[in-house]
Amino acid sequence: MKEDIQLIAHLMRRAGFGTSHDQLKEYTSKGYQATVNELLESSHSQSLPEDLIRRYHYDLSAVFDSYSAGSYWLYHLITTDDPLREKITLFWHNIFATGYAKVTVGKVMTDQIKMFRRFGLGNYKTLLLELSKDPAMLIWLDNVDNHDGAINENFGRELLELFSMGVGNYSEDDIKECSRAFTGWSVANTEYTKQLAVRNSIWPYGKIAWRFEYKDEDHDEKEKTFLGETGNFNGEDIIDIICRQEATAKFIARHMYHFFVADEPPVPQWPYEPPQDPHAIDILVKSYFESGYEIKSMLRTLFHSDFFRSSNCRYAKIKSPAELVTGVIRLTKEFECPNNSITERNYQMGYMGQELVNPPSVEGWHQGLDWIETGSLMERLNFAAEQLSNLNKPGVKSIVQRILANQNASIPPEMLLDKCLEQLGSFEIKPETRKTLIEYVKESYKPNGESSGSKEYEERRVSDVLRMVASIPEFQRS
Repeated sequence: MKEDIQLIAHLMRRAGFGTSHDQLKEYTSKGYQATVNELLESSHSQSLPEDLIRRYHYDLSAVFDSYSAGSYWLYHLITTDDPLREKITLFWHNIFATGYAKVTVGKVMTDQIKMFRRFGLGNYKTLLLELSKDPAMLIWLDNVDNHDGAINENFGRELLELFSMGVGNYSEDDIKECSRAFTGWSVANTEYTKQLAVRNSIWPYGKIAWRFEYKDEDHDEKEKTFLGETGNFNGEDIIDIICRQEATAKFIARHMYHFFVADEPPVPQWPYEPPQDPHAIDILVKSYFESGYEIKSMLRTLFHSDFFRSSNCRYAKIKSPAELVTGVIRLTKEFECPNNSITERNYQMGYMGQELVNPPSVEGWHQGLDWIETGSLMERLNFAAEQLSNLNKPGVKSIVQRILANQNASIPPEMLLDKCLEQLGSFEIKPETRKTLIEYVKESYKPNGESSGSKEYEERRVSDVLRMVASIPEFQRS
């Protein structure tokens, strides 16, 4: 039973953002396979009702800037009951990295996130097609400036380099032919003035009304040769050819391994450094083709694989700031109803190195050890410790009450630590970490007369242990 709990806790950290002790017991009673099926087959995403968000946060309704758009998404991350859908949305946001810094309209970025949420677990070919029609992407990679007779290669290049095949699997001519196929794929209700660097349109709808528009008169109708195939290709044909490539399957499989299993080096190093587990990549590639490019099928294969279920996989990844902040707030239950602190939490995530809807470049965020440089590490530790030791948070208060329930005397240090680890999601810790924490509890809370054993004393004692657990390496990892 203990191993079942640890396996499902591992699954929920990777396929979601961790889980509470009560939820973990419920999942364990269903079993691992049923839990995987429930995560993959959820047909809808319940989150905080849109009208409640907008009633309290008109800035999140208009979402004109990056932080309001990011806070709007953070609400969904911390209140959804469909965690895998939000997790896969985060996965695609880092691969198809699109940023507010150039798009300059939060609402358009929010619409892209909704698109990832809707299509992210479906067919990869469909997802690439939707991405190619997405206004934020068309602006971000300049396809609005890609015209018949005057191509702009930005989107075509990144579609091949960072979104599907990877460097070394296509030629410069393939980039040009790909770009020709996407001429005429543009955005309606926008005019781009390079001299002013602004996009003007008629109010009251303005920028929020951007939508895909195919301009037939601006499309290159001449014959093209792409990856060895020749025809009068349009964008749909290019995507169809891309999805049939072995290189595409391997590229997506390695991204999936990197995000859900263990940290790989940054994408620019992939042509020169092989995957750490080539056999795992082969398994995912096989699933890609056998399912007809279905992401959900690849994830089902991944979650049931030996390489994912192995105990060596646990705590092998460093949580991104979005994963850390979301997981902590889901435990503290700070936002059962809207309040203005959501923007502050989003700023704190930015201080850790990840500003949602505003990645640093088209490469997205470099992950793994890059998340824990000196400054960001202190932000992470302080955030988790402060949030999970705050007895004013309803979730923390409930955790403390459950730990102290039916206790007529002060809980021994070893038992107290175990209860805290259990309540925060059944974390396994190294023996040396356990020894250090127990010694800390013994030294920090020695009996001191009447205060020892009082309700206030015991609550402070528990919250202090929660604070320490939030600082250990295992909690910062997934």
